[in-house]
Amino acid sequence: MFPNSSKILFFLILLLGSLITVSANSWLGAWMGLEINLLSFIPLMNDIKNLKSSEASLKYFLTQAFASSILLFAMIMYMLKLNLLFQLNLENSFNKMMIMSSLLLKSGTAPFHFWFPEVMEGLSWNNALILMTWQKLAPLMLISYIMMETFIIIIIIITITTGALSGLNQTSLRKIMAFSSINHLGWLLSAMLLNENIWMIYFSFYVFLSMSIVLLFNLMKIFHFNQLFSMFLNSKYLKMAMMINLLSLGGLPPFMGFFPKWMVIQYLSMNSQMFMVVLLISMTLITLYFYLRLCFSAFMLNYYENNWMIAFKFNNFKLNLTLTMSFISTFGLPLFSMIYMML
Repeated sequence: MFPNSSKILFFLILLLGSLITVSANSWLGAWMGLEINLLSFIPLMNDIKNLKSSEASLKYFLTQAFASSILLFAMIMYMLKLNLLFQLNLENSFNKMMIMSSLLLKSGTAPFHFWFPEVMEGLSWNNALILMTWQKLAPLMLISYIMMETFIIIIIIITITTGALSGLNQTSLRKIMAFSSINHLGWLLSAMLLNENIWMIYFSFYVFLSMSIVLLFNLMKIFHFNQLFSMFLNSKYLKMAMMINLLSLGGLPPFMGFFPKWMVIQYLSMNSQMFMVVLLISMTLITLYFYLRLCFSAFMLNYYENNWMIAFKFNNFKLNLTLTMSFISTFGLPLFSMIYMML
């Protein structure tokens, strides 16, 4: 048996847990899938080399267990009241709000985001990527079943504002990515208000862009703001690729990351929700500001770099994968725009 066989087993169970939730036809089945997903992610989080991982896994477990207990309580209350054990459509608004709050807590949406940056800070880049992407899929899918327009609009406003403003004073890249993820959640919920297909397209783009930037950070073992400024790379292309990926994740128009935002803006405009459009764009400009702070060292052609730092030895497969993803992230907008216009 190879050494990571247990990790692979837990990772497969993690995928299975989310798939059970997504395909469940009752709230009890959905809750069971969420619990399987939670209990399989805890062993993946623990890392002997990382001292913060056990603290992060404990915080994650307590928060998720609390959210699960609220979800189970709201489900049982609903079942006792209406005597319907296997129904996914809810009528009672109080029950809806309780269930939505527990799912928003599970996904790390503001104002229930208190645990998310702290847990991210204690994880390796691979686990942080899972937490930012796959772990959000099941709760978001359940939220899409029970949309409450007024409640969700308030949540969107708080989420995008928190995600943008809280990232300004951060020096840890994992925390910056966490607050960026919170901001993207606001966009996802806005897309969910309009159309089920749009939020899933947005989520797919977000997963791809997050993966492309996190793989580069993991490849170079970069965790803090100052490491970007003192980073020595033989290849300027690699450094430029990393920075362009950051701008693409922020949604700057020439890059692929703008495409899903463009779709959401278009559909919101068609539904006459101009206040939401202005707010989303304004807050995204703030997130672009802290991405530009990160990119400053790469875009200054004569910027001083410490030449005493050791050059990295890259795995060829990982390097080729990250560069291919970076290329798609940079030049994907014209391609996807043409496909979108043809549909």
